[in-house]
Amino acid sequence: MNNEENRFSARAARYVKVGANVGGLAARVAGERLFGVEHDMARGAADLAAALGGLKGPLMKVAQLLSTIPEALPADYARELAQLQSSAPAMGPAFAKRRMQAELGPDWAKRFSAFDVNAAASASLGQVHRATAHDGRALAVKLQYPDMPSAVEADLMQLKAVFAIHARLNPAVETGEILKEISARLREELDYELEARHTKLYASIFAGDRHIHVPEVLQELSTKRLLTMTWLEGRKLLDYKGAPLEHRNTIARAMFRAWWFPFSHYGVIHGDPHLGNYTIFTEGDGADGAGALGTPAGINLLDYGCIRSFRTPFVQGVIDLYNGLLRGDRDLIVHAYETWGFRGLSSELIDGLTIWARFIYGPLLDDRERSIAESTTPGEYGRKEAFTVHRILRDKGPVKVPREFVFMDRAAIGLGGVFLHLDARQNWYRLFNETIEGFDLATVAERQRRAFIAAGVPLPE
Repeated sequence: MNNEENRFSARAARYVKVGANVGGLAARVAGERLFGVEHDMARGAADLAAALGGLKGPLMKVAQLLSTIPEALPADYARELAQLQSSAPAMGPAFAKRRMQAELGPDWAKRFSAFDVNAAASASLGQVHRATAHDGRALAVKLQYPDMPSAVEADLMQLKAVFAIHARLNPAVETGEILKEISARLREELDYELEARHTKLYASIFAGDRHIHVPEVLQELSTKRLLTMTWLEGRKLLDYKGAPLEHRNTIARAMFRAWWFPFSHYGVIHGDPHLGNYTIFTEGDGADGAGALGTPAGINLLDYGCIRSFRTPFVQGVIDLYNGLLRGDRDLIVHAYETWGFRGLSSELIDGLTIWARFIYGPLLDDRERSIAESTTPGEYGRKEAFTVHRILRDKGPVKVPREFVFMDRAAIGLGGVFLHLDARQNWYRLFNETIEGFDLATVAERQRRAFIAAGVPLPE
């Protein structure tokens, strides 16, 4: 048995062990509840992290997502899970050759001018190799690990068990819809043909944009588990943390547009605003005072595995909530929540949700130049507000979180965290209002329909 097979066998064994460990924790929580013993959140969180710590796969991505939704999990649980690593070491050259042959056939190497069998990067679902096309273009070849569908299903079973534990702890949030949404998005990430279509959709949205670059997919070198794209050269975003403010602001403006423009004009978001999903392309050679970094011209928007599209009434609800908060119009705020799918909200729950909404929208409501969250560090972003919301939802809930809210909230928090890392200062109010100027629901619906059909992307139901 070779090293790669050994690793996959070991992973299967870990899933069995992890399932037993999570099941044991669930049984202990049930016993505590039966006998009226108060559950020790800190101990339970540490035990859960220990139980799941052997899985460096999709579930770790989920854990980081859940940490952005107030009360989706107890705070101690969310904090422990968010610290687990989502990356895995890359597989070796022998693995890459076998997988490439399985996807493109025995003459796969002849279809490239050059192919580096050593991975350039690795993640939870697969790894990326550098290659060169026969026409000289630099390529990024994304290769999925084998048997990932079963790995994802196993992770989702563990997530279901975690939520079952949560359900026994007098939760403030009903997690049924959250589980459905996460399950659907994770399964989509396995489909590289869908990712290719989403990449094509974003390429059409930003065609000709000088500040946002999207890779081009090479369809003839792609399959359901292999995705070949043009390689976009760029520096890491965090390389610019110490750059002049005007350079950090250039990056922030491009990122703001890359997220809010597709949402407000096409009803679609890039649902994984992870720092590794952006690189910075430059103008000039750094002789202008920016040192070796060069002057940033814009961002390369990478990885289209986690794209969330929305019914256009949901988009209208996001803008209605903004206007309701801006004008202090409680009726419009409540209408927005109902449009999103929240049901049966009491006055107290409306107040709790609005605290969170004011946090998310806060910079967009403030007509002045400012940082995204003043006097806040990236690690603390939203924590104080989440604690306040937690108390309200705990006392007055539970509240059922609609599916469409899950990735919208996650992406907004992630994007804000990126702006904090950059320490960018913008008039976010003006940027947002310029983006939504002239918004018309019927126009957005027709634009979405045409763009999605042209890209071969399913319309949201």
